Amino acid sequence: MDLRQLGALVAIADHGSFSAAADALSTVQSNVSAHVKKLEEELNTALVDRASGELTEAGELVVARARRARAELDALLSDVFALNHEVVGTVRVGIIGTTARWLVPRIFELLPSRFPDLKVVFVESTTTSLDTQLSSGQVDLAVLNLPRRPSQWSVTPLFEEELLLVLDPSHPLAAREEVSLVELSSVPLLLPCRGTAFRSELDETALPLGVELVARAEVDGTRLITSLVFEGYGPAILPAAAVPSFLRPSWAMVRVHELPPRHVGVAQRARSLPSAATRAVLELLRAVVADESRLPRGLSRMDREPALHL
Repeated sequence: MDLRQLGALVAIADHGSFSAAADALSTVQSNVSAHVKKLEEELNTALVDRASGELTEAGELVVARARRARAELDALLSDVFALNHEVVGTVRVGIIGTTARWLVPRIFELLPSRFPDLKVVFVESTTTSLDTQLSSGQVDLAVLNLPRRPSQWSVTPLFEEELLLVLDPSHPLAAREEVSLVELSSVPLLLPCRGTAFRSELDETALPLGVELVARAEVDGTRLITSLVFEGYGPAILPAAAVPSFLRPSWAMVRVHELPPRHVGVAQRARSLPSAATRAVLELLRAVVADESRLPRGLSRMDREPALHL
């Protein structure tokens, strides 16, 4: 097998069909078909179900390995260039939405002066989805909620973030500095869907207190919940950084006594050698959170070792 064959299969996985893969690779469909057929012949198994166009179980396995192989080749090029003090290459960073809103602009501010030839691609997603994307090699780094404990990951904590009750200033609780979960048991809230990491965190804190949070609505996605709050559809418990700075004066942000801060860190695959480009992005992330004067209100840098294996 060769890289063109593996690349053709990955393109099918990414774009959903032979024809779309050909367009993405700037070639014709017959070339993509030929590459996949040669790969199937060598492996003596079908990799794509021709009836549905979907990858077979074997195809999914090959794609996962092919992504890692491609990442290692990219890392090889990056490391060789780094010997001449040139950090080049592309790093794909998966990141949770509420953190992306303030962290990505700060990375872009630092990037041109520190690593002008480095390209960073940000992929916004949930912590649960980033688990899969990091393991499969779709992203090189993942900024997500901790704790996450796959043994194949190396995790560096970045910051901790308060969870706050965000309300319209006219709400009866808006004048309070702090409320308890017991007081919120009768307040209809915009809540994350059950089964999400954020909802599980809220429910696990409320359960020992005998509290069941009341859902005005269940919404999939913290960013969407935030938008609905600001549209006037109800209060919600949100990470502090979810509230943009220009909206803070117009809304009440109240601490919830029993809720611990959430912890956010950056994860990478522990068994792979990070490229010079990946190490450069890690350096940028650490530089951003090291300057606490530039962190949004409600965030603080976590005391940490340079890398923490979980």
